[in-house]
Amino acid sequence: MMRSIEPRLETTLIIFGGLPGTGKTTLARKLANHLGATYLRIDTVERALRNSKGGPVDDRGYRVAYAIATDNLRLGRTVVADSVNPLQITRDAWRAAAMGTNARVVEVEVLCSDVMEHRRRVESRHAGMPGLTFPTWQEVSARDYEPWDRAHIVVDTADTPVDQTLAELKSLVSDGVFA
Repeated sequence: MMRSIEPRLETTLIIFGGLPGTGKTTLARKLANHLGATYLRIDTVERALRNSKGGPVDDRGYRVAYAIATDNLRLGRTVVADSVNPLQITRDAWRAAAMGTNARVVEVEVLCSDVMEHRRRVESRHAGMPGLTFPTWQEVSARDYEPWDRAHIVVDTADTPVDQTLAELKSLVSDGVFA
């Protein structure tokens, strides 16, 4: 006997961006788990590329992730992309991956407006996967990070508990407010 399955969110690419240490990976993982979505983390892709001894990673990590996202979107799966996504060109490339599959796009920028809290997080992070190293506070604060040029969800994790931020994010994504 077949059971009916609740309809899922229409095929969507949820594109996260934000400097290291803002909480973006925590939120992206939790949202992907909640949605039953495919989760793509650039850190994981780039670490695998470095470990394959293929030379400098450059933009290959992002290019591999765009292709994996496209494959999954074509299968009708929602995808959560987790990356710093610091440049307009990378944000445009994520959008192009979604548009090529007629998927809905939701862009989420995660920031931590409390500089001391952000620094504390960066300096106290633990990699959680072999071969992954995190940038120093100096590297994070000096990073080239272009402002976003279109409507998107902005999440400030400075003073809000993760579960509350996640609940607000789930609501915004489900409502399609920024689609």
